[in-house]
Amino acid sequence: MWQGCLTALITPFRSGGAVDYDALAALVEAQVAGGIDGLVPCGSTGEAATLTHEEHGQVVRAVVEMARKRVPVIAGTGSNSTAEAIRLTQEAERAGADGALLISPYYNRPPQEGIFRHYEAVAAATKLPLLVYNIPGRTGSNVLPETIARLSRIRNIVGVKEASGSMAQIQELVATCGPEFAVLSGDDNMTLPIMTAGGTGVIAVTSNLVPERMVHMAKALRTGRLDEGRREALALLPLLQALMTLDVNPIPIKTALAMRGVCQEEFRLPLVPMAPPARERLRSVLTAHGLA
Repeated sequence: MWQGCLTALITPFRSGGAVDYDALAALVEAQVAGGIDGLVPCGSTGEAATLTHEEHGQVVRAVVEMARKRVPVIAGTGSNSTAEAIRLTQEAERAGADGALLISPYYNRPPQEGIFRHYEAVAAATKLPLLVYNIPGRTGSNVLPETIARLSRIRNIVGVKEASGSMAQIQELVATCGPEFAVLSGDDNMTLPIMTAGGTGVIAVTSNLVPERMVHMAKALRTGRLDEGRREALALLPLLQALMTLDVNPIPIKTALAMRGVCQEEFRLPLVPMAPPARERLRSVLTAHGLA
């Protein structure tokens, strides 16, 4: 269902920690103008873990209103509690979201059958199309290809955001889940190999900063212009690597956007500003890409 480049939106905060809806609106407009294929608020990049329940719903509603149906909005609604995931997903549905992205239950480390039943229960409680989000580095468990293949047979489970880091696993997903099931990269720097292996796109962090270039790369790869897509991917690689490795996401991307004047460099504990050496390395990469 979803393909190309979708942006995992940051959540801008004002000094003191309140959500900065003016900065969020400007960011959404820049994404739409940049040709982005979808917006994903309230994921890990959006610091959903430190949003209150009320703020979570408000941010989703705000992005839906700001997008004005120009691009789809896929709300992050995952939780390690199935009941809570259902509540968040139903709230996103009432807010007018076009779909939901649900991280695999973290901390609990359920077995594969528990993971399957978690998503099955959420899917039964909503009409929204759902994306599974597999990121073992954050959840402590891996959603195996056979589990995702089972989930792909549920009518409104339409794809997966894959951040396992295993190309063997991703190729197995592409081979077993069928062409209608979206396999989206969950790591910006894995977009090239995943899309050349048959993936349909990326839910990207870097596109907060350079939507046009990420859209160009994904579109080229999706439409078979592999040389063109590869050139753009390799040109972007130092930026992708810096945003992924200089600190934990979303600290580098929010810092880069703050350097550009898009938002304030404001985080909620336990996230903290980048250390000076990492900031300077980030600034040098931005300068090299004409972004400082």
